[in-house]
Amino acid sequence: MAETDWASLRTAFGNGECLPEVLARLLVPDPKVQVTALSELSELVGHQNSVYEATAPVAMCVAGILAHPAAMTLRPYRNVPVRAALLNWLASTAFDASDETVARIEQYFPGFLTPGTGVAAFRDLRPLLHRAVAPFLQDSHEEVREAAVLAALVLAEHPALAQHRDHLAVHARRILNTSGDAPNRRMVWKVLQAWGHDISDVEPLLEESWNCGPHSDGQGDLEPPF
Repeated sequence: MAETDWASLRTAFGNGECLPEVLARLLVPDPKVQVTALSELSELVGHQNSVYEATAPVAMCVAGILAHPAAMTLRPYRNVPVRAALLNWLASTAFDASDETVARIEQYFPGFLTPGTGVAAFRDLRPLLHRAVAPFLQDSHEEVREAAVLAALVLAEHPALAQHRDHLAVHARRILNTSGDAPNRRMVWKVLQAWGHDISDVEPLLEESWNCGPHSDGQGDLEPPF
């Protein structure tokens, strides 16, 4: 955080001078504080599923926090480490800069991937982000494992990560077979299909137009499950 000139970077609502304070709250071992900070980051650097100049350095900070003890804070009502929310945030943000999303946007905005843009900067970071995510692919918490796999699958679109796809496919198949989260299973099904894996034993999953990628755990998950 200290090495980034946050005030020089654009967010959805001006420059990023407030981002160090928001990121620092992710290290406070209070799940309400942490998830509220993550929700604020979603608005500042991911508003309307967009990627801004500040998105890439924020993603690097979030990835760095994954191994911090504060990421093991348990969320109320769910008994799941905040690490799962951080990983889901990375997965959702990576999807906003994925090949599929970029191809769709470039139809209407040619040059969207011009070097130096926020999207291009984020996509260049995918190998580093994958390195931070990979240790949690076999985490002891199911929701952390699933979130890590989702993030890794999207990041593995980067050509430098092609060698990891067969290994990731094993984890992806496990989600496809056992997960109760329909949007996550849809996303995994699409990735395995795109990678040429035989998924004929799984019925095609209907895609919801409002959620075609991994979802980020939001502040609403702090409410009790009535």
